Amino acid sequence: MLSTPVGERRLDILEWLKEPARHFPPQRHADLVEDGVPAAVIAAKLGVRRQVADTHLALLADIGLLRAKRIRRRVYYRRDEMRIAEVARMFEKGW
Repeated sequence: MLSTPVGERRLDILEWLKEPARHFPPQRHADLVEDGVPAAVIAAKLGVRRQVADTHLALLADIGLLRAKRIRRRVYYRRDEMRIAEVARMFEKGW
């Protein structure tokens, strides 16, 4: 069902990751724009447990809207702008 990926929290995540330096603190071992934001930091901003955030992030990554990258022991997430544009075009065409 398409309504599942577009929940309010998931939309918040996508919006925050559009400008990660504006919404998240700098990271020691990664660049917010190039590498993404760690799942634990996203969970804290959402105000949820890490497992809850992981569920949202995994779904967004599974449908291709986010890219996941492991650096050391953390997984960092960033938007996949090409995929997001592709999905937007599908909706514009009435898909």
